[in-house]
Parts: sequence; C-alpha cells; structure tokens
Amino acid sequence: MGKSKKKEEIKLHELTPEEQLKYEIAEELGLLDKVMETGWRSLSAKETGRIGGLITKRKRQLNQGKES
Repeated sequence: MGKSKKKEEIKLHELTPEEQLKYEIAEELGLLDKVMETGWRSLSAKETGRIGGLITKRKRQLNQGKES
C-alpha cells in the first residue's frame, strides 16, 4: 500500500505576513502555479534560494524604511 498524499487547500488570506511575502515573490518569479500544483518541494534549490534571497532583501528594505 502506497502513501496517499492529501493535498491541502492553501488559504492565501489566512497566511502570516512572512508567508504572504513568500507567495508574492514566488508569483513574481513565475513559480506560484508550480507551487500551488505540486508544493514547495517541487522547486529546485536554485529556485528556493532565489525566493529566500529576495525575502531577505525585502525584509532589509522594510527595516531600513522603519529606521529612517
């Protein structure tokens, strides 16, 4: 007997601000459809690294805006 993968429905309006940012960046990179269909595990290391780098960059920009 194989494991059945239960697909969870993602409620975009119930995400934390950090998760919302992650989905927003994935959409900007054209990866949101892939994530919604097959999950975050389907992304390559290069794709996830790009998303992580952009999240860090955005957070830095937001923090600089608050300090000014």
